[in-house]
This record gives sequence, C-alpha cells and structure tokens, in this order.
Amino acid sequence: MDTEHTGVDSGALDAYSRVVTGVATKLLPSVAALSVRTSRGQGAGSAVTFTDDGFLLTNAHVVAGANGGTADFADGTETRFDVVGADPLSDLAVVRVHNPGAPAAPLGNADELKIGQLVVAVGNPMGLAGSVTAGVVSGLGRSLPARDGRRVRIIDSVIQTDAALNPGNSGGALADSTGTVVGINTAVAGYGLGLAVPINSTTRSIIGELVANGRVRRAWLGVAGVPTPLPPALAERLDQKLGLRVVEVVPGSPAGNAGIYLGDILITAGGQSTQSVQALLRLMLGPAIGTDLPITLLRKNALVDVVTVPAELN
Repeated sequence: MDTEHTGVDSGALDAYSRVVTGVATKLLPSVAALSVRTSRGQGAGSAVTFTDDGFLLTNAHVVAGANGGTADFADGTETRFDVVGADPLSDLAVVRVHNPGAPAAPLGNADELKIGQLVVAVGNPMGLAGSVTAGVVSGLGRSLPARDGRRVRIIDSVIQTDAALNPGNSGGALADSTGTVVGINTAVAGYGLGLAVPINSTTRSIIGELVANGRVRRAWLGVAGVPTPLPPALAERLDQKLGLRVVEVVPGSPAGNAGIYLGDILITAGGQSTQSVQALLRLMLGPAIGTDLPITLLRKNALVDVVTVPAELN
C-alpha cells in the first residue's frame, strides 16, 4: 500500500469532512421540516429560518393551496406556521412560525458562485429530518420554467448541483462552505441533477415583497422581444453583443405610450443591458411600478432614448 498517497487522501477527506460537518452544525438548527394539508392531500418539504422573529423561506410549490401547517425543528420543537405569502413565478414562499426561536441562517449571493465550488444541501428528504448531502456547483445560469395559472415565467440564474436531492428537500438550504445560504433547493431534474433558486438581488427583492405585502407585485411594459445581434460597430462600442428586437407592442401599453415601435431594438433599460427577455423581466418587480424607466433603443441605425412608466401587472 502506498502510505504516502494514502495519507494525502486521508488528509483531503478530513478537510472535506470538516467543511461539511461545520456547515451542518451551523445550519441544521435553522432548517425545519414542513407538513401541510390541502384539498389535494398532505404534503411535505423543508424551510430555512432567515430572521430571528420566525420568518422562514421555502418553495411556493411546497405550500401551494395551504394557509399553514406544522414545522418541526432539529431540536425537537414542533410549532404551527402560517403562510405569509407565495410567489409561484419564482417558486419562493415565506412562512412564519408561531413560536420562533430557531437561529437565522445567513443569506448570501449566488452571483458569486463558481462552477466546481463545494455546496452542502440541508433538508428533510423522504421524511428523513435533518439530512445533509454535499456536492459541487455543476452549472450556473440554468433556467427553470415556473407557472402561475396561465402565466409562465422563466426563473433564471438557477443553480445546478450534484448534491443529492430527493422529494422533501424542496425548500431546504443550499449553502456554501461557510454555511451561508446561496440557494433554496427546488427541483430534482434527474439522477445526480438538482436545481436551486438562487439567493441574489432579484430574489431578495421578491422575499422582501412577500414579507411586506404577502405577494409580489409585478410591472409590465406591454412589449415582446427576441434577442438579436447588434451591428458589429455598435456592439464593439457598447461592449454588448445582443439587444431585444421588438416583435409586439400592446396598444395603449406603457411601451406604446412611450413611443416604442415594432422593429426597435432595446439596448438598455434603467441603465442595464437588455440582452435577453429575462434581463428585462428582472426589472419588472414592484418598485418599478409607476416609476420612470429610461430605455435606450436602436431605430434605423440611430440611438433613441425614451422614458416608460411600467404599470402593475394584474
């Protein structure tokens, strides 16, 4: 036996184990197993405490059709919870327990993740409370369709991981090596393929709206577009390869009232590049309603500035 190499492998395993056990020790007290009962039957999932006064973050599909349920924590505490608000279009929901006491888990920024980075999933799969699995970030920038009635929206920047996820993990924490929550586990897409809604500036806004209002107000412009390449000279000058070519403008909509026409190419909105439909949708949250949104567009080889006022999406 090659004792030298065996020692190296053992040392590496010890370091890996120390990270995973450290994350588990930090997060297990903050993660609850949720039980809900609806007209469709009984369901289960996980949730992560993110405030000291008992607010927990989970998936919208975990609490769909329920007003409340039961939360069980790792220390044996069982308490009722109420659903504060849910947003199916981001698959995020906020619940609040009746007897708070669990420590708040720190929320991080998934935009800083790197492919290959170690992540740890904490949840309650298959009714097995307090389960911990580990893996790596397998992919970033994935997309996941979400539906609310007839409305369909793409959840972008979804995290792909090979950390084992099973039914019941939904709503649980995906954390980095420091025990900071960077995602909420949401789906098992196949063998060795799990997905998590990222914690970033967009989802933080959604969480804030759910806590404050119990729902997420969304804005709309009344315009549909498809990504299209910018002219090479302009792309080089702006350091931006794509824009959104307008293929539909709803009459009387904020876009129509602002003077946006078919064939225009949206380049920036609110100072941010609009290279995809998702980039524009990220701006269409509650704070945008009734607020001036400057847009720069390309029309007949000329740059044109217009100002829109997004309206609330009903």
